[in-house]
Amino acid sequence: MPERTDLATLIADHGAVIEMINSGEAGLPVLTSLLRAARPTLGAACVAFVEFAPTGGRVIAASGCAEWTIGRPLPASDPATVCLLTGPRVRQARLDRLDGPLAAELVDDGLRRMIVARAELNGLTVGTLHALYPDDDETEDRVQHALLGYLASCIAHMYGDQSGLPVHGDGPVVAALADGLAVVDRDGRVRLWNPAATQVTGRSAGDAMNRPLPFPLPAAGQVLDHQLPDGRWLRVTTGELVGPGTLRVITFRDITDQRRRESDRDLFVAVTSHELRTPVTVIKGYADTLTDHWESLTDHDRRQAARVIGQRANELARLVDRLLTSATDVRSDGEPAVPFDLGEALRAAVLDLPGDLRRRLFLHAPADLPKALGDRRSLTTVLTELCTNAGKWAPADSPIEVFASADGQTVSFRVTDRGVGIRPEHVERAFDRFWQGESGDRRAYPGAGLGLYLVRRIVEQQNGWVSLRPRDGGGTVAEVRLPRG
Repeated sequence: MPERTDLATLIADHGAVIEMINSGEAGLPVLTSLLRAARPTLGAACVAFVEFAPTGGRVIAASGCAEWTIGRPLPASDPATVCLLTGPRVRQARLDRLDGPLAAELVDDGLRRMIVARAELNGLTVGTLHALYPDDDETEDRVQHALLGYLASCIAHMYGDQSGLPVHGDGPVVAALADGLAVVDRDGRVRLWNPAATQVTGRSAGDAMNRPLPFPLPAAGQVLDHQLPDGRWLRVTTGELVGPGTLRVITFRDITDQRRRESDRDLFVAVTSHELRTPVTVIKGYADTLTDHWESLTDHDRRQAARVIGQRANELARLVDRLLTSATDVRSDGEPAVPFDLGEALRAAVLDLPGDLRRRLFLHAPADLPKALGDRRSLTTVLTELCTNAGKWAPADSPIEVFASADGQTVSFRVTDRGVGIRPEHVERAFDRFWQGESGDRRAYPGAGLGLYLVRRIVEQQNGWVSLRPRDGGGTVAEVRLPRG
């Protein structure tokens, strides 16, 4: 049971978290701070939070010995996932009695039991909060259970505020908050304002009642997309209520993510057209030069032209392959996973990198690295995409470093750069298809927004996972973890 001093410390630390929210911080940094504050009071070896979307869950924050699980997916079909989403809101479970690979890996790490609490909003589960312990004492501690339930409710409240959470734009919380409802009279003043309307607009019922709507109304039966002053988009529909007087019912929902995806698609078409046109133009230009001026060119000029054509053809082939791979979400079973030497595979993959990247790259791979379980051939694609991404967002003369290591469960490698870095609230969005960082000038950072999306698909097909985080001192760290062989 937590001591009074532990509870006092938690209250003080929780106050600091609230101050972070009040000062404008939100999302993953606040959630991570909350987990770090809670772990000592709960007496847990580690604390983790799993966010749920329609396709399953993903570990988005962790403190203590479970930090290695950040980015780890929990498929919706996983028996452990089903267990988490059913039964009492706060419950205790023995890890060795749960099915699924993650539970087994945690047991191998010396953890025996966990207390889990669901974070629920409007009756829907947005995530689960886990406190993990090395003992197998099945006696239920009422204080620990109550405390974990309280913290899960605090996290659900953060989701309700929609301040940087959810990190995935398609989770249950989006559906829970989607439809605002208002009724206005003939003078356009609000007579009904449901809770979802408050969540969507940020305007409380007290501020909305008996006042005009904070957005324009479309004609009856029409649809209007309206942008709020804070940049979010609403889709508004209206109709008349049957009965005495003239009352109109208005429904509206936040379509900011939808507009963003539409914008991303438009950007994808524009950028892809440019990306395809550039190597084709260069190839055609050098081929025409060879055809029209073969006799007047020196052997050196001919070899140089052929070399450029080959380089650009490789770029074109790689881009086409990325486009074809990203055009479908159908999972490819590929070859069965087999043990392979990760260090040797990384050294071979480095040789296939473009020359400008290869000159900047420093590989640190210990000779005694355990074997990884997966598809060695795909590692070249993964390393190429991560290094290309690092090189794009970092100064041309800055180093890119790759560190390989292992722990009790996984074999991993990290690609680090000293570039512009990544904002904490973008570490998950960066894996969305077509998404690109907000550079302020996209022309300086060209690309189709597919590299990290493909990396996550390839790695997760091998039962591994990949995550991003800001690098201490500036830049970004991309980490890939694969099962040990």
